[in-house]
Amino acid sequence: MAKFDRYMLSQFLTLFSFFALVLVAIFWINRAVILFDRLIGDGQTALVFLEFTVLGLPRLITTVLPIATFAGAVYVVNRMTSESELTVLQSTGTGPWRLARPVLAYGICVALMMSALTHVLVPMAKAQLNEREAEISQNVTARLLTEGTFLHPTSKVTFYTRLIGTDGVLRDVFLSDRRNPDEGVIYTASEAYLVRNGDGTTLIMVDGLAQRLQVEGKQLATAKFRDFSFDISALVSSSTDKNQSIDSMVTFDLLGNWDALAKQTGQNRGDIAEEVNARFADPLFCIIAAMIGYGALIMGGFSRFGVWREIVFAFGLLIAIDGFGNSLVETVRADASRWPVLYVPSLVGAGLVLAMIWQTAHPGWTKRLRAQKGAS
Repeated sequence: MAKFDRYMLSQFLTLFSFFALVLVAIFWINRAVILFDRLIGDGQTALVFLEFTVLGLPRLITTVLPIATFAGAVYVVNRMTSESELTVLQSTGTGPWRLARPVLAYGICVALMMSALTHVLVPMAKAQLNEREAEISQNVTARLLTEGTFLHPTSKVTFYTRLIGTDGVLRDVFLSDRRNPDEGVIYTASEAYLVRNGDGTTLIMVDGLAQRLQVEGKQLATAKFRDFSFDISALVSSSTDKNQSIDSMVTFDLLGNWDALAKQTGQNRGDIAEEVNARFADPLFCIIAAMIGYGALIMGGFSRFGVWREIVFAFGLLIAIDGFGNSLVETVRADASRWPVLYVPSLVGAGLVLAMIWQTAHPGWTKRLRAQKGAS
């Protein structure tokens, strides 16, 4: 690459890194608050929260990479235009096609990063995240052994214990079971113990009261007990999904027999086709994002009033292309043979970029065309 190409590429990558870091931080804070509330509320430790956050970062990064790519391209081109760097180059005979070369190299660099994420890192992180979620969903101790807090192992079960002794005894236990729509049951006990029973877990309550409310008729029945065993295995999903999801498999594993893979994962051929081709189409979209930012600004030229209109136009164009791509997802999922349509948005974007650069390289071509028609 020429020295100027390397200079522009370094500027693009520097600004791209800045915007990617800022966007990842913003998106991460938004998701971390929800994740923190869910995990800590279920009795998990801060280390589990940190682990889940790290495992979710690859997917989050793929979301912000196209935006950061576009922002980096727009910022650098705008700065070089306002500081007359591009003006000097254009005055020496450097055309828009030549100036597009470092932008294309920049888009390819980001596309390679995106490819590493979509093909390998994101599926591996997703597989590890699924495994950890399955382990935590079966961890009754983490779900129930949190003193002084009303916990909800499932949406219709509430558990509370005032104190957990050093000997493992639960003091002043409250358990509300509303899973049966015809009746609700509340158990209270002065003491309780968690006992492993093979693959299940039983809660042994001592010196307590059971209150059963019939929904129909509003009849309340109470019964005191000296000891009562309650199987809590059903409160926490103990059945793990034996079918591996396709989004947790690296791309190489998805390139085999789709019929066998559909039977193995429980998903249809359309889902597999969409997942595989989306992993190739997303990196291409990063290249288009960089080139659209460059093409729109270079077509606008220099203006004392700024290039905000070109930036808005380029951003709107990017959103339209992305929305068009999202509308094609269901088409591929319904019929796997239609997978080529996933690349149509990138082709449309490439066509628009070529048109914008050609327009910049041939200014006033419409006037000349009209003049030729008038002369004839």
